Amino acid sequence: MDSQRYQTVLLFGAPGAGKGTQGAILGRIPGFFHLSCGEVFRSLDIHSELGSIFYEHSSKGELVPDDVTVKMWAENMHAQTVLSLYKPHDDLLLLDGIPRNVKQAELMEEYIDVLGIIHLVCRDKEAMIKRLRRRALKENRIDDAQEDVIRRRWEIYERETAPVLSYYPDELIHEVDAVGSPSSVLQHVL
Repeated sequence: MDSQRYQTVLLFGAPGAGKGTQGAILGRIPGFFHLSCGEVFRSLDIHSELGSIFYEHSSKGELVPDDVTVKMWAENMHAQTVLSLYKPHDDLLLLDGIPRNVKQAELMEEYIDVLGIIHLVCRDKEAMIKRLRRRALKENRIDDAQEDVIRRRWEIYERETAPVLSYYPDELIHEVDAVGSPSSVLQHVL
């Protein structure tokens, strides 16, 4: 194992599969540290160099370039380490929301040693769309409750993110049925 890279498990799956939910639950267990790429973006100072680049793209509805995304993530991880929120020698890093495509997976090789991938699978797309709509309404995110927005997110996942699985060796990938309550999914994850 390369001691300079973070020992990592990737939480992977389509929108609504429960990556954030499972990551949050596992992150409460001593020895695990969960980080969502969405949290990284939300915590950015828009007056910083990377924050202004992020804002420039996101305000136009554009995706942030892969190299910038990975750099933002790496800087956030460094800060988490400096603040001792994440202890690389004690904690297993659980990532969700990154890498989002093969290019990001390639760029992240410098930083992470992927020990495994928990692939939360839902073969019933319509069930996941219903789950996403309920979550968006519960969290008062009206735009995310629109079916066309949800379907677009699925299309992007299938086109850009799903191919990331083929980047990693099959023996690292552990499929878990994402349908069910968070506790029943967690039992299969563990």
